[in-house]
Amino acid sequence: MNSAENETEHQVRLTSPEMASLWTSYLNDTMAICVMKHVLNKVEDTQIKQVFEHALRLAETHIQTITGIFKEEHFPVPFGFTDNDVDLSAPRLFSDSFWLKYLHIMTAHGLTGYNVALTTSTRSDIREYYTKTNASSVDLYNLTIEVLLSKGLFSRPPYISTPSNADFVKKQSFLSGWFGDRRPLNAIEVSNIFFNLKKDIISRTLQMGFSQVAKSQEVRDYMKRGVEITSKHIEVFSSILNENDLPSPKRWESEVTNSQIQPFSDKLILFHALLLVNTAIGFYGAGMAVCMRRDLALQYQRIITETQKYAEDGANIMINHHWMEQPPQADDRRALTRV
Repeated sequence: MNSAENETEHQVRLTSPEMASLWTSYLNDTMAICVMKHVLNKVEDTQIKQVFEHALRLAETHIQTITGIFKEEHFPVPFGFTDNDVDLSAPRLFSDSFWLKYLHIMTAHGLTGYNVALTTSTRSDIREYYTKTNASSVDLYNLTIEVLLSKGLFSRPPYISTPSNADFVKKQSFLSGWFGDRRPLNAIEVSNIFFNLKKDIISRTLQMGFSQVAKSQEVRDYMKRGVEITSKHIEVFSSILNENDLPSPKRWESEVTNSQIQPFSDKLILFHALLLVNTAIGFYGAGMAVCMRRDLALQYQRIITETQKYAEDGANIMINHHWMEQPPQADDRRALTRV
C-alpha cells in the first residue's frame, strides 16, 4: 500500500469545500440561534413554539459539533453571532404565523446548503455530519409544512390539468415568447416561478420589518431599497402567473408589527438580508436554466443582474463597518515569494 492508502481518517486534513461548508454553516447557525431565541421569547402559539424549540435544539447541536471539529483541526472558530446580536426584551416585530412561514423557507435554504455540503465533502466524519444534518432538516421541513397546513397558512402551488398522453414538442415556437401568442407555462416553469415568488414575498416582509428597526440610517436605506427591488420582482413573477390564470402565493406584509425597537443588531440584520439575496440569485439561476421560453429567461437574467448589484452594495456596507468575516482563503503564492 502507498502512504495515501495507509492514511487514517483522523490524519486527513479538511479540504477547501469542507472548510467552506463548516465555516458557512457556523455563521448561518449562530445567526439562526439569535433569531430563534427572540422568536421563542415572544411567540404565543403553543404549536409554533414547539416547532421553534425543536429548530433551536438542532441549531445548537450543529454549533457544538462544528466547534468540536474546528478545535480538533486547530481551525480558528469564526466570530459568528452571539447574544450581543439579539435583544430578547425588544417587542415582537413579526406575527407568530409569519415566523412559522419564515422557518419553512429558511429550512428549505438549509436543505439546499446541506446537500451541497454533503456532495462536496470527502472525509467520512464530515459526510456523516451532513448526512445527519440533512435528515434532521428534512424532518423539520416536513414539520413546518404540516403545521402550516393545519393552520390554513400554506399556499399550495398552482394545479394544472393532467396531460392526456405523453407527447413530443413539435414546433420551434415552443421556445419563443418575444412576440405574438405565448404558449402557456409548463409545469417546470410554474414550479420555479411560484417557488421564487414565495421566497421573494418572505424576503420583502423581512426587509420591511428590518427597515423599521435598524439603527444605522445606511442599513435602513439599504433595507428600503431591498423592499423596492423585491416588490418589482414579485410583480414580474405574479404577472407571469396571472397571464396564465394561475394564482400567486399568500402575501405576508400585514404580519409586520409597528415596532421600531431593534431586536437584532445591524450586523445581523444586514447579514441576514444578504444571505437571502445571495440565495435568491442561486434559485433565480436554477429557474433560468430550466425555463423553455426565451422571454422568461430574459426576465430571470434582468432580475439576477439587479440582485447581484444589490448584493454587492450590501457587501460593501458590511466591509466598511468591519462586519464581514473573511472566509478561508487559498495561499497567495506570489506574496509568499516576495522578499
